[in-house]
Amino acid sequence: MIMERKRMDCPALPPGWKKEEVIRKSGLSAGKSDVYYYSPSGKKFRSKPQLSRYLGNTMDLGCFDFRTGKMMPSKLQKNKQRLRNENLSLSKGKPDLNTALPIRQTASIFKQPVTKVVNHPSNKVKTDLQRATEQPRQLFWEKRLKGLRSSDVTQEVLRTMELPRGLQSVGPDTTDETLLSAIASALHMSSAPITGQTSTAAEKNPAIWLNTSQPLCKAFIVTDEDIREQEEKVHQARKSLEEALMADGLARAAELTRDSGAEGKASA
Repeated sequence: MIMERKRMDCPALPPGWKKEEVIRKSGLSAGKSDVYYYSPSGKKFRSKPQLSRYLGNTMDLGCFDFRTGKMMPSKLQKNKQRLRNENLSLSKGKPDLNTALPIRQTASIFKQPVTKVVNHPSNKVKTDLQRATEQPRQLFWEKRLKGLRSSDVTQEVLRTMELPRGLQSVGPDTTDETLLSAIASALHMSSAPITGQTSTAAEKNPAIWLNTSQPLCKAFIVTDEDIREQEEKVHQARKSLEEALMADGLARAAELTRDSGAEGKASA
């Protein structure tokens, strides 16, 4: 993806703060932009809540517009007016707790009550189970996740997984990143086996023959060798985790012993 970056000073924030605007030049989201802020020490902020937590009580960001980087007092005034109107509507609004039957509005001289029928033995409701369970899905919706990256608590972008060579994507302008998002979504959202697009017609015209319940990849087969390799990876990961937990426990025990020894010497 081609992106253009513009970094400039932000006069609305304390001295040394920078504002960066990243404009996407290609892909489905071409023309859209993302805004980031950098502190004097170089720490990156992706949202206004992160910025508020970092600055704390040193600066009021109530009327700060995150996208433009400017203070907008009119925005704060509109928010106060909106909250005031919501409070007034909540105080005035009262639920209708009247359980009396409605009155039939007819040309009769006397008002006659309406007979309320809850159920009737002759009523039969037909339900279409297939229509109730299956919901329409948008084709290639996984492509909307293109360009999104996950990060840890330190705002560092996590490294993506590497897919096996046997997995080949299906669909126009489908990358490995899109394929990884599609497979992860299918594993979390569907309880059916993941086999890929088993129909060969989907490769020629995916807009018509695509199976929306399967990820955007060609049909694949998981061999015994693949299972053994995955089991070995899981075994190594568990072993590394066990060693890390043991090292952490020993370090904590040594720290407690050192602290107790220091307290004993201080009391003596």
